[in-house]
Amino acid sequence: MPNPATLEAFIALVESGAHDTAIERFYTEDATMQENLTEPPRRGRANLVAHERAVLARVERVESECVRPVFVDGDRTVIRWVFRFTFKDGSRRAMDELAYQRWEGEKIAEERFYYDPAQLRG
Repeated sequence: MPNPATLEAFIALVESGAHDTAIERFYTEDATMQENLTEPPRRGRANLVAHERAVLARVERVESECVRPVFVDGDRTVIRWVFRFTFKDGSRRAMDELAYQRWEGEKIAEERFYYDPAQLRG
């Protein structure tokens, strides 16, 4: 179960735009992430960081907002995120998703994202 201060520090780091750093600091070495249950999970913190950096390299800017409340039940949390992307060509897209996380102590071990895939189409 994450300490409330740990969870708030994680949220603040993501909201600051340091998504890759948040993964480095707050995910277990063997953590997994899965998109909408449509893809197999990505595995391993180093792989998760590399994937996040590749996503960030494609955008000019991303604004990240945690829409509260955050739900916590033992080692499970649900966070609603709204991401606003500005791409290098000037186009914009918003993404509204739920992140369902399983924590091991103070680190995220498993995360699944749930969102409407239509948001991915420009």
